Amino acid sequence: MHFPDILTAVSRKKTIDTSNDSSSLARCLSTLDLTFLGIGSTLGVGVYVLAGSVAKNEAGPAVIISFAIAAIASMIAGLCYAEFGARVPKAGSAYVYSYVTMGEFIAFLIGWTLILEYVIGSASVVRGFSNYVDNLVNNTMRNAFESAAPIDIKHLSSYPDFFAFGVTVAFSIALAFGAKESSTANNIFTVTNLCVVLFVVIAGAFRADFGNWKLKFTCTSDKCPKGTGGFAPFGVAGIIRGAAKCFYGFIGFDCVATTGEEAKNPQRSIPIAIVASLTVVFLAYFGVSTILTTVLPYYEQDTDAPFPYMFETIGWQWAKYLVSSGAICGLCASLLGSMFPLPRVIYAMASDGLIFKWMGKVSSRFHTPLMGTLSAGLLTGILAAIFNLEQLVSMLSIGTLLAYSIVAACVLILRYEESQSFEKRNDVESYTAWSIVMQLVNHKGRTYSTKLTAKLVTALVAFYFVICFGVASIVSFCSAELADANPLYITPLVVLSTTLILILYFIYLQPTSDKALSFSVPWVPFLPGLSILINVYLMLMLDIQTWIRFAVWIIIGENSSCLMIKYDQLLLDVTNKIIFIFLGIFIYFFYGIWNSTARTTGKLTNNNNVHKIGWRIEEAPSLT
Repeated sequence: MHFPDILTAVSRKKTIDTSNDSSSLARCLSTLDLTFLGIGSTLGVGVYVLAGSVAKNEAGPAVIISFAIAAIASMIAGLCYAEFGARVPKAGSAYVYSYVTMGEFIAFLIGWTLILEYVIGSASVVRGFSNYVDNLVNNTMRNAFESAAPIDIKHLSSYPDFFAFGVTVAFSIALAFGAKESSTANNIFTVTNLCVVLFVVIAGAFRADFGNWKLKFTCTSDKCPKGTGGFAPFGVAGIIRGAAKCFYGFIGFDCVATTGEEAKNPQRSIPIAIVASLTVVFLAYFGVSTILTTVLPYYEQDTDAPFPYMFETIGWQWAKYLVSSGAICGLCASLLGSMFPLPRVIYAMASDGLIFKWMGKVSSRFHTPLMGTLSAGLLTGILAAIFNLEQLVSMLSIGTLLAYSIVAACVLILRYEESQSFEKRNDVESYTAWSIVMQLVNHKGRTYSTKLTAKLVTALVAFYFVICFGVASIVSFCSAELADANPLYITPLVVLSTTLILILYFIYLQPTSDKALSFSVPWVPFLPGLSILINVYLMLMLDIQTWIRFAVWIIIGENSSCLMIKYDQLLLDVTNKIIFIFLGIFIYFFYGIWNSTARTTGKLTNNNNVHKIGWRIEEAPSLT
């Protein structure tokens, strides 16, 4: 096999035949079901913890502004997902979107990281659920498990959490019985959670004192780690830091995008559900953060259990138990929401032949990806049973943020793809350096996109990504120098920021595709560009160990021991891990590239050959 054949294979793309909406999965989910799925997955138990932590340590009463900023950033990312949900109504979320836009190998990497994120996310939620229940019964389970089967292995939990394993298996079986049944359970959990949140807001309003937003005391930030008085005691910097943390409270809505083959009307329901769920989640966070900071001064917040502490302080002991019931329902909804999309991504990748095809087998009775659901549940349960919660959450965010960035980039690329009307023209395009430079400003005033304009936008988007990393690096790692107005740092920041604006302006000048969409992101390319910049900035705020673990996952494949290693342990383990370096390459280049349905059949079909999914392959090399 020659290099040109490999290059063609890894870059092959797919286009969707939207006139064919058939699927072996059951189309049974309404817009309301998808909305509750998004709310349950996103809100979870974070609404009971996040506001108090950010208020006390980062933003003070201005936490409501932090949540507003985070909500706007999340909504921009959500709009990008909403457009793709309308454009590509298939299971698989960002994996499918990148397959359509960027090619097979990029899609495999995105799908691989999504599997990692959903597995670790589900395991962390169920482990947190187990810890929460165990605390309610005075650590009875922990003591019993440690006595029965203690574990004395570095990087593992001190005991096997059989309760977490059992809960995971039970939820997996429930998910395997059907999307509608599991959606109904999620609706019940989510409604209960929202009712408890509403109770907290209404009950707390009777004891609210807005004087806590106008605190006047002489403690300075140097002497008092909790800031000074006023509405924003930590200043603008604290609000921004708080917004970065609050952003993670909105992660989870992307699970709605994996329901493309189970929604009754995905092109309408997915955009509505994403926007509606993010709106409800913001209102919930806004309400609880307002109540927390008005009932108690921000510096008196309990970061672990702010609402039970608040009700205990005002003498409402009974309300603590109601909040606990809401937290349990929130955890159940969050667990369902985190486990629901994982089999759909596995199903989509297996249907495409990029991973083992048996994992995409669909139950003829329940119309769910049965093998993907059960195998994912088993893996999740094992991780939840043997790893600590701290070890599980260490690299949850990076893959999700990367997927957000890729989806935003895909929106830009597809919005400026070659127009169908151009294919019917006989125009001859020049690809000289001068013609490309002149096309940057669209000197001919073209109103229809061409191959040249489409390729130009793709190159500009790639360049935009690179510059985003430069801008975000300066802001993330040189904040002290920027605060001191050091010209050695201010100058490159201004130059790079100006370059970003120019790139977006050049993209804006290009003609857009004439393809009609049921939903489209407004203010393109500026909103998707802003989403990319925000996501890159948040990725760079993650610690170095998270990036190393993420890189190792990509390199060595599904070697789960890399998920919990420390940085120094990673250095010591390099020799043992080197034999696995080619395993990640094997997954795609020694299996996926050869078994891809794009190569073997020239079209995508589902694994049990019930029907054709309705994709068309642009180009598939022989690879022989």
